[in-house]
Amino acid sequence: MDDIQAKPAPDTYKPGDSIPFGEAVKVWIRVAALSFGGPAGQIAVMHRILVDEKRWIGESRFLHALNYCMLLPGPEAQQLAVYIGWLLHKTKGGLVAGAIFVLPGFLSILALSYVYVAFGNVTAIEGLFFGLKAAVLAVVVQAVLRIGGRALKNPVTVGIAIAAFIAIFLFRVPFPIIIVLAGLVGFLGGRSGSPLFRVGGGHSAAKGNVLADADSVLGEATPAHARPNLRWSLSISAVFLALWLVPVAAVLVFLGPDNVFSKIAVFFSQMAVVTFGGAYAVLAYVAQEAVQNYGWLQPGEMLDGLGMAETTPGPLIQVVQFVGFMGAFRDPGTLHPMLAATLAAVLTTWVTFVPCFLWIFLGAPFIEVLRDNKALTGALSAITAAVVGVIANLAVWFGMHTLFRQVVQWQGAGFNVDVPVWTTIDLPATALAAAAIVAIFGLKAKMIPVLLACAVGGMAWALVTGA
Repeated sequence: MDDIQAKPAPDTYKPGDSIPFGEAVKVWIRVAALSFGGPAGQIAVMHRILVDEKRWIGESRFLHALNYCMLLPGPEAQQLAVYIGWLLHKTKGGLVAGAIFVLPGFLSILALSYVYVAFGNVTAIEGLFFGLKAAVLAVVVQAVLRIGGRALKNPVTVGIAIAAFIAIFLFRVPFPIIIVLAGLVGFLGGRSGSPLFRVGGGHSAAKGNVLADADSVLGEATPAHARPNLRWSLSISAVFLALWLVPVAAVLVFLGPDNVFSKIAVFFSQMAVVTFGGAYAVLAYVAQEAVQNYGWLQPGEMLDGLGMAETTPGPLIQVVQFVGFMGAFRDPGTLHPMLAATLAAVLTTWVTFVPCFLWIFLGAPFIEVLRDNKALTGALSAITAAVVGVIANLAVWFGMHTLFRQVVQWQGAGFNVDVPVWTTIDLPATALAAAAIVAIFGLKAKMIPVLLACAVGGMAWALVTGA
């Protein structure tokens, strides 16, 4: 992570120069290898390398691309890599940037998944994930405060966040409905010209000197290949639509709708369409469905998977491959459990990330001509505020399942709420979570050392107590 803080190297390219594709590939490998810490950390890495150090793309254009990606379903950090790769090197640039961004996380989590199912009942391994769960709770709380600090700038955005939290926590309103309603409110508010719906960007940008688009290698003009071309957009969209849905249709036809692979393909394809607002918001939806509706894994296992994703490079949403892995491992049919789990991990990753290329290649040329659009900015502002409420719900859900050994459902007065059984509080987990919170917020410690320290602490506790 020290690489991220390095001073920018002397720029070797001037505005208008052509960046060699081979060098771009090396840079995307570097970005992927350093992309820890969820979407905010990953976007910070991209900003540091591509804007501050390489000076390939300007600040305004970077934020414009990011704002579009935040309006899309799916992981905005990976979509941003596709968008910038496409701007720099056309279609092949987007394909390579997006694929490289995902690959390290996929391989890392697949390896950890094998370890998890093979040795998860070993005391040391159980302790490791026990410690990670406690640290992850602190990370999610940090995400709520970090995103909330940027998004909730006035009473309107605060009200949207509170309404979103109440809707999903107390009434279990589906996440997509919350996002659509928030986006509609923001669209109308932005169109009216209200300053309450303005936002400078989805994530905090680097402070200090700002690189103007005109001073970047890409420049401020729109590249010829990035201008709207309906024929190209429809053609490339048809290709990616087929790459996405043909495997899903094949699984449904040959295995039937009740097969675990069919359920995984359909569920995560739906997720790719309806999950807006970034990885933390997506996880609230995935956790609710995978744990409560499908029974693919237990709440504690969902937290274990998130711990894997937090401590490996790549998109945080890569945790979904662990969900698919566990679902097929427990219901392999006629296949060996490990083979079934591996195929499910590949299938889950495929239907989660292939649509991201579709969204970018279809919409980016048209988004390039919508800079400073007030209605679009208003929708972004409201959606970001709603996402804060959804992530707060995720933090409460994680907190209950981390700090208590038993959580039950309470129904009454129109509510359907998960509540902890207070007598089942887990004191060691509470102590580790408290230590992680003090380290992150009080001592300003970095996330990776905190995660590793909690993992070691969990292992030590398990080995000493035999728990």
